Amino acid sequence: MTELCDLTAVEARRRIGSKEISPVELLESCIARTDAINPAVNSMVTTCYDRAREEAALAEKQALAGEPLGLLHGLPFGAKDLEATGGVRTTMGSKLYENNVPDADQGSIAEVRANGGILMGKTNTPEFGAGANTRNLVFGATGNPFNPELTCAGSSGGSAVSLATGMVPLATGSDYGGSLRTPASFCGVVGFRPSPGVVPNELRAVGLNPFSVLGPMGRTVADVALLLSAMTGDDPRDPFGSGVDPDLTDPLQPADLASLRVAISEDLGVAPLEDGIRDTFRGRVDGIRHIFTDAQDRDPDFDDDLHRAFEVLRCVNYLSAHGEKLEKHRDLLTPNVVANVDMAAGFTMADVAWAHKKQTGIYRGFIEMFDEVELLLCPASAVSPFPHAQWYPEEINGQPLPNYMRWMSPAYALTMATPASCVVPFGLDHKGMPMGLQICAPNGSDRLVLAAAAAIESVLAGKPETARPLPDLDKLKAAT
Repeated sequence: MTELCDLTAVEARRRIGSKEISPVELLESCIARTDAINPAVNSMVTTCYDRAREEAALAEKQALAGEPLGLLHGLPFGAKDLEATGGVRTTMGSKLYENNVPDADQGSIAEVRANGGILMGKTNTPEFGAGANTRNLVFGATGNPFNPELTCAGSSGGSAVSLATGMVPLATGSDYGGSLRTPASFCGVVGFRPSPGVVPNELRAVGLNPFSVLGPMGRTVADVALLLSAMTGDDPRDPFGSGVDPDLTDPLQPADLASLRVAISEDLGVAPLEDGIRDTFRGRVDGIRHIFTDAQDRDPDFDDDLHRAFEVLRCVNYLSAHGEKLEKHRDLLTPNVVANVDMAAGFTMADVAWAHKKQTGIYRGFIEMFDEVELLLCPASAVSPFPHAQWYPEEINGQPLPNYMRWMSPAYALTMATPASCVVPFGLDHKGMPMGLQICAPNGSDRLVLAAAAAIESVLAGKPETARPLPDLDKLKAAT
């Protein structure tokens, strides 16, 4: 990987600023890579090359003229197909919106473009983001870059694959039960779930539900921090979207790991975990315990009622956002969307009240743990990538799972505590596929988590067994 499209976003932006490379050259490199690889993985589902070329040409003139340049000046990016992009088709992975072209960008995309980012295309997602398998009835499935027959996870799977294969240096995503974190784990890239409101989302169906967040993806923690700094802002249309921490717009400095106390949890005390993932995680963590001042094996104060509380609150969100669609167009919707809305019929107002109370207790108990540690480390996923022909794994270690969501519990269990959480590459798992390390701390700890993730990433990169894996591009080209 030696083309311009393989540069990190930070390095590409530096070279654009010093006039070593042109935004036009960078864009053409990204387009060439996309055209060569995308047929094998199906991650970039709508492109806007002509407009991107116009914007790149303007960005080149501005750089040569010595004009002030934005944080992302000249950097191509992919936008998850759940995010509205003015003048560019936004399907949300649904047949109901197959030909939808918004009039304007939503706030998060507008911020990225205002900071100099150049939208190159839309990345694939499950319908309305439901389910951690990027597969829908509009575009089909997106394949894992390490084995296109397997899933890249979801729902930001198209973004993760586009990054892993060098189609774009940056991509946007969103996360409810792991949609930024699980694809990052499965594809060997970095995904960051910010605290609620750090990236405002004025289009959430339930504005007072803090679980759904927008966030950045990249190939390095520094790239993710760069994109986050461009996405942050104040937006009163999002009840959580105000009061941005100014530190998040400052250059990222890696943390001093020797001063940090960490808790290490294999399964958060509640998540079913494939035996091979558990064994691999245990061995890898044992190799880095010494870098912290203290590393203790400790689970958060979670219990099995967490799963039901998550399911109830998720159903509230889905019923609000998609209940009417199901009444009118059930036959056009994918199974995961239908399952979420149908599940809501089995819950009562008493269930919803109980779930809110339970979640509040989970949140407060999680915070209390951080009186004694600064970070929590855990696996990003319960399983290795599985065939995307399956909507979801039906069992783990031979034990049947109760629904399509349970395999995502290493991510969604933490969602219930609304932390800041970053997933970094953690080498290959027991099946030779990428796996991720999840690094998190309480709501509002975004800067700490990113700084720690950058430092841990550097340590992991120095070990062959934990370094970021790279897909075989020649093999993907041959498959095409």
